[in-house]
Amino acid sequence: MNIDSSIKQRLSDAHQSHLLDYWSELNEDQRRKLLDDINEIDFDRVIKAYHGIKQELIADQTIPNNEILDEDDEKRESVEDIMEPVPDAITGSISQTSDEQLKIYHRKDNLQAISEGLVCVLLLAGGQGTRLGVDYPKGMYDVGLPSRKTLYQIQAERIRRLQQLANEEFQTTKSVVPWFIMTSEHTQEETEIYLRSNNYFGLKPENVILFEQHTLPALDFQGKILLAEKYKLTKAADGNGGLYRALKTRGILLEMEKRQIKYIHVYCVDNILVRLGDPIFIGFCIEKNANCAAKVVKKSFPNEAVGVICKVRDRYQVVEYSEISDRTAQKKKSENTDELLFNAGNICNHCFTLDFLQDVCQSHDDELRYHIAKKKIPSIDKNGQRVSKPKEINGMKLEKFVFDVFPFSKAFAVWEVRREDEFSPLKNGTGTKDTPETCRRDLMLQHIRYLKQAGALLQEVNENSCEISPLVSYAGENLDFVKGQQLSFPIIIELNAETQKAEINTNKHCS
Repeated sequence: MNIDSSIKQRLSDAHQSHLLDYWSELNEDQRRKLLDDINEIDFDRVIKAYHGIKQELIADQTIPNNEILDEDDEKRESVEDIMEPVPDAITGSISQTSDEQLKIYHRKDNLQAISEGLVCVLLLAGGQGTRLGVDYPKGMYDVGLPSRKTLYQIQAERIRRLQQLANEEFQTTKSVVPWFIMTSEHTQEETEIYLRSNNYFGLKPENVILFEQHTLPALDFQGKILLAEKYKLTKAADGNGGLYRALKTRGILLEMEKRQIKYIHVYCVDNILVRLGDPIFIGFCIEKNANCAAKVVKKSFPNEAVGVICKVRDRYQVVEYSEISDRTAQKKKSENTDELLFNAGNICNHCFTLDFLQDVCQSHDDELRYHIAKKKIPSIDKNGQRVSKPKEINGMKLEKFVFDVFPFSKAFAVWEVRREDEFSPLKNGTGTKDTPETCRRDLMLQHIRYLKQAGALLQEVNENSCEISPLVSYAGENLDFVKGQQLSFPIIIELNAETQKAEINTNKHCS
């Protein structure tokens, strides 16, 4: 098999001729696979992505000036010098909003929008559970609840309950919250099989729409594409900010338009406390007439490793914790308070209007910058040997972030929620933070609070043995039947499939 001269020219123009270095060693099948990989690559996109991050590589001395593909000496201005806190005028807080106003957000705006089919949820589910020690999609992970429900099942059942709430409020049976799920090449097939084999956990299959994000090759620090094998390029998902390209190229925007969706709630798969299609959050956005909004939590401590939402030159963006000095992180709102000045911790939980997403995908996707993730990437080394477990960081994956569209919004809003009610991410398999144990504990503590608020009399509280099915209660409602009851742990409240009524089971085994 000969190589077409046009392919050689494409590679030369893109400074990627090394991809053919082992051509003579390959058999016919391997050569076809390599050419297929090469033909799938948008080299202009790769070059543009590298040019967008090379100054960052120079700044942190990963590469010297004379080892980049071309020169651009423009110096970046430190974001810390120009960042300001988000103004109060565009901020709301569940803790500082009256019950009456919360009810308006909940019923009048969002539940009505749901009953009219105007709201969907969009799950970012491209990640595998590598850090959890598993090789399947993170959404399939079981944190050890008594029910053994996975993240996917918990989320699907919250959607079902939300639809029921809208139906009950507006006396209809037609409320639908479509569930769009962005997967990656590593999670698409398994997620599809898992949901189908579990009958989509009671959701109608036509309202569960999976689509796959795109990939980019991994690069070395001089912008050269790494080879996973002598006949195969490395590929990695383009980050959760790859959402915008995928919405356009996979036909998802058209599908949303066809369904007459107006509001899209976007969230990450790993937050066990996430409130999908949260009526209060989306109701707040509707009242504020926001086309782009973010949920935030207060930082636990000044140097917490979480990005903060700030105002930078009349636009809004997430400033990473690594870009903020200790001095800035410690700043207080005033001398008379301990509240931090930069305190809007980003939790990757957003609301967009369809009009805004259409504008971003059509006009601004190419403006989103790439972020660098330096990695130890299995690849072919300079000696032609495959190194499956590199000892040193040898390359980088380039990612876009979903929140990098904030600067394009002229109607931005921020909604602050309580961390204990809405944010407990699953990141690590072991340790003290963001583990299956902490997620399970945080969910059960929330359910204990729900029971106490509903008037239950709890005996010898056990924070590791209480679970309320999402089919019974979305956010603490529908629990009047426990008022005045003395309950002992373990407490499991489930929905009887036949009677469609909640049942209390205090004898079920708890992990």
